[in-house]
Amino acid sequence: MSGRGRVEAVVGNVITVNPGEVHDGSPLGTESRSWRMLYFDPTVLSGAMQVLTESRSGCVELSSPVFRNREPAAHFSTLFRILTDSRGGHSEIEQEETLLFLLAGLLASPRIEKKGVPKSIILAKERIDDDPSLPLSLHELSALGGVSQFQLLRAFSTVTGLTPHAYLIQRRLQKARQLIAGGMSLTDASYTAGFADQSHMTRLFVRTYGITPGAYAAAIK
Repeated sequence: MSGRGRVEAVVGNVITVNPGEVHDGSPLGTESRSWRMLYFDPTVLSGAMQVLTESRSGCVELSSPVFRNREPAAHFSTLFRILTDSRGGHSEIEQEETLLFLLAGLLASPRIEKKGVPKSIILAKERIDDDPSLPLSLHELSALGGVSQFQLLRAFSTVTGLTPHAYLIQRRLQKARQLIAGGMSLTDASYTAGFADQSHMTRLFVRTYGITPGAYAAAIK
């Protein structure tokens, strides 16, 4: 039970609890179950909701306690993995993107203006291309074109086929390949390209190119 009535959820559903809402957390029936939970500071959610709804207050209450479609569940799983990954290496922009996508899926219809978006994409791409090794945030990228973070995120994905974070990773990997091809050590290449460490670069390198950086370095000698 929750403040929004009886909650019936099955595997793969996302259950939400609004700030200050009373809920007992007791499962229906006698079968045991487990779930993964993320608690968001209300100020974090308020700021994200302001970005999505372009409202000054950011006070949005989720009317439904259960979301059954796959998209919110997929974004929740991704965000949970990012925030609980003991290896670290996840950037601020990756966390911001995933949180916004999750919340957007929980809102009925966040208002998205298209005015000025193409220019904002050009400016954001140029900023990333200038030096992909630098840490970036959605706030910084969206401010370049004078659009909201969610406007940039959705439009960037539509035009390029990648989120800003995914595009940033691709540019870092390209830079790492150039550095390795130039004879730089794997450790130095990983830091120079903007990765948290060599293992972080290796995971993404293998995922993208299908070989390790070491194997790539040996192949081009």
